[in-house]
Amino acid sequence: MSTPPAPTAVRDIRDERVFEAVRELLATQGMRLSMDAVAARAGCSKQTLYSRYGNKRELLSQAMQLHVSAATEGLNTCPQQSLRTILLEFATSYLEQRNRPHARRTSQLIAASAHEFRDEARFIYTGSGEAMRNHVAEWMQTEITRGRLTHDDPHFMAELLISMIAGQDFERQRFHAVHRDDPGQRRRWAEFAVDGFLRAFASDRAAHAPTDKNNTRSFS
Repeated sequence: MSTPPAPTAVRDIRDERVFEAVRELLATQGMRLSMDAVAARAGCSKQTLYSRYGNKRELLSQAMQLHVSAATEGLNTCPQQSLRTILLEFATSYLEQRNRPHARRTSQLIAASAHEFRDEARFIYTGSGEAMRNHVAEWMQTEITRGRLTHDDPHFMAELLISMIAGQDFERQRFHAVHRDDPGQRRRWAEFAVDGFLRAFASDRAAHAPTDKNNTRSFS
């Protein structure tokens, strides 16, 4: 499985403007986003977009790869860090990114029009949600090999972890119910989810590591 390119794969400032335009337009137009609109927002010609990215799908694919790379960047930290430290960095980053206003609007727009643009919706999910799970699963397989996580299906484990981190909060937002609307509340939930995951999947060696100052088990 290929790993999404790191954010440094952005070739120059022109690419940054284009991908920023894509993010902004997805939050206002959803899947109705057009190459004309991207070109206008990025300040370039449509011909430049086609010559540089091929087509709309390829442009979206590259934008989603960068998003996944940014969201999973915390998993690529020093492997000597504790599992809890690594996963908590991932969990808090995931929640903060998904709670940004443009991310919320994008999710709402895409969900609202998914029945009309089924192929496009599946494409976006594959390049974002599915790619995220695969990237996390790849990291988990490495940790299984290292002996820090128990031997199990890494894709199931990754899906379970992401589901635990998300919880029901995005459903609450969708129905305009009270939700975790500040970083402190989200951090507390991230800690609860990560600790629960590690109680289930940390290896015996990692699970019996010394506890930290707050009497929270430190899974090394």
